[in-house]
Amino acid sequence: MDYASYVILERAVPRIEDGLKPVQRRIAHSIKEMDDGRFNKVANVIGNTMQFHPHGDAAIGEAIVNIGQKELLLDTQGNWGDVRTGDSAAAPRYIEARLSKFALDVVYNAQTTEWQLSYDGRKKEPVTLPVKFPLLLTQGVEGIAVGLSTKILPHNFCELIKASVDILKGKNPKIYPDFLTGGIADFTEYDQGFRGGKVKVRAKLEIIDKKTLAIKEIPFGTTTSSLMDSIVKASEKGKIKVKQVVDNTAKDVEIQIHLHPGISPEVAIDALYAFTDCEVSISPNACVIVADKPQFMKVNDILKYNTDQTVKLLKQELLIRKNELMEKILFSSLEKIFIEKRIYRDIEDCETFEEVITTTDKGLKPYKKQFYREITRDDILRLLEIRIKRISKYDSFKADELLKDLENELKQTLHHLKHLTDYAIAYYQNLLDKYGKGRERKTEIKSFQSVTATEVIANNQKLYVNREDGFVGWGMRKDEYIVECSELDDIIAIRKDGKALVSRIGERKFMGKDIVHIGVWNKGDERMVYNMVYSDGKSGKAFAKRFAMPAIIRDKEYDLTSGNPNSKLYYLSANPNGEAEVVEVKLSQASTARKKIFDFDFSELEIKGRGAKGNTLTKYPLRRIDFKEAKGSTLSGLKLWFDQASGRLNKDERGKYVNKFDGDDQILAITTSGNYKLTSFELTNRYEPEKTILVEKFNPKKQFRLCIGMA
Repeated sequence: MDYASYVILERAVPRIEDGLKPVQRRIAHSIKEMDDGRFNKVANVIGNTMQFHPHGDAAIGEAIVNIGQKELLLDTQGNWGDVRTGDSAAAPRYIEARLSKFALDVVYNAQTTEWQLSYDGRKKEPVTLPVKFPLLLTQGVEGIAVGLSTKILPHNFCELIKASVDILKGKNPKIYPDFLTGGIADFTEYDQGFRGGKVKVRAKLEIIDKKTLAIKEIPFGTTTSSLMDSIVKASEKGKIKVKQVVDNTAKDVEIQIHLHPGISPEVAIDALYAFTDCEVSISPNACVIVADKPQFMKVNDILKYNTDQTVKLLKQELLIRKNELMEKILFSSLEKIFIEKRIYRDIEDCETFEEVITTTDKGLKPYKKQFYREITRDDILRLLEIRIKRISKYDSFKADELLKDLENELKQTLHHLKHLTDYAIAYYQNLLDKYGKGRERKTEIKSFQSVTATEVIANNQKLYVNREDGFVGWGMRKDEYIVECSELDDIIAIRKDGKALVSRIGERKFMGKDIVHIGVWNKGDERMVYNMVYSDGKSGKAFAKRFAMPAIIRDKEYDLTSGNPNSKLYYLSANPNGEAEVVEVKLSQASTARKKIFDFDFSELEIKGRGAKGNTLTKYPLRRIDFKEAKGSTLSGLKLWFDQASGRLNKDERGKYVNKFDGDDQILAITTSGNYKLTSFELTNRYEPEKTILVEKFNPKKQFRLCIGMA
């Protein structure tokens, strides 16, 4: 318990007052101790910090680099590494640092600092620094202690100041993280950084041409190297089809991804989000030390605490300044009386020092009522220390002007104390005006739809089947080829005995002997309709049915017949868009039916569930059934909506209604640059939201009038 308490309080978790871990606080104190306005070698800062921090120099050096890379408290010089590429900083002897003007203005004030002895008792160090700013939320922090951890994401400098002002005005602002690496983030489930929340962050991807994508900004927590590695690994596993990945990062991030011919850039973007670090999920966990105990808090509560603390510190500084001004006014007034009333002449005849003090006190007695406190012996001793040269050159006019300035400043200070909230708002506004330039939001806030892996994974396998023996899989290259698929697909097999089974594809998997139909099964697909004829093993009658299988339990056998033994499947077709057909029914020659060959039209049947018995086709024994004529879809058009936020089509009524689609219908998309493209109405299509002004069903007879501005 002692060790756990030590790690939590003294190493891993920041204090809410200043947002710093002990090592960071000691670095900040040490570099202030060394501050002379010039750069210091980081090696020297490390050495000086070791007087306060009882740990190794490597940990201190790493913490300094971490602070420097956040570009807030330190001005840096030399190679400090790059958080975007993952490049490490140069050795401490080669890099330099000094406190930034912001740090000097906001972090330090010896008069309001609570001090304690350092670990060896030789020096004093701050318990916490009097930070007048939500530093914890600006920089963010991550730490792992014993039994708990903390992860507070960095927030935007300017937005935090504005949010603090809103709090002072009685409002309840919303704040969201902002990352130096930029990117796009969805904070729908952020929950103010509390435990259980989640943030999805994406790289910013652009389509350069039909064969090339470019990553311009990367997700927080990744580097260009780790991002490229994840793309290469996904490509090697066949999840995405990438020809080459090239890192052109210099001043700005640029990773070019060259695609294989025929690969849709839109689908490739979704695949990158689904299978690589182009999209990462971050779980915040805001834990801070409050009153020497770890506490889980929401970021809004932390911000309110920091804002209230800033007001208290500002009040404390004003009270200190008020006392200083009152003391200066008191002594300036004493000095004026002492010199102008020539009290110093009364002490010329005094023979002892005590008599000098008594005589001076007596000379001041008529004026004591005008002072805010009693005149003490120390005040008189200070008067007696005034040199003759100063008395002889005393300028009454200048003294009055100085006194007036001090009184005006005191009046202003008292006004600020009376209107403390307004003073705090003005303080924050000054920080924003002084340091806010160049600290605008880098991460774009956007709500985006999660990409379903099975929808965008590249077809990296081929499905084969041995119908007689009942084996299917991608490793059976000598058997019958069926279709290209992916290793995440589910496979449906329907056998001659009328049983259906859905299972995850594998290299070689047994699905039951005498397979009639094998194919890829898509969850929730209500437009895949199976047309089927079977003979009942009990009555001998033949039944025809149409059914869909949008939902199943994987690896569970389903009987598509009436359930009687010896039932037999005579005909089956799988129709992706609910198509029907006409079949030729041939009865057994031994049957007593007068008409042994006749046509049957499946479009006359209603589509029901897989468990339906079906309509009676004939009571006579069947010989065979042959396909005769294809007919169109019997389903109504597929209603689609366009979600502007994600740039995707959907059936879930998200976004703007587009139209009903069927057969060979196409989508027309027009971009802001005046270009257009015709696509299918597949749900995997993606249209760049920022660059697309129109998505609708293509009508070749419709005319458009476009107005395009020239840059």
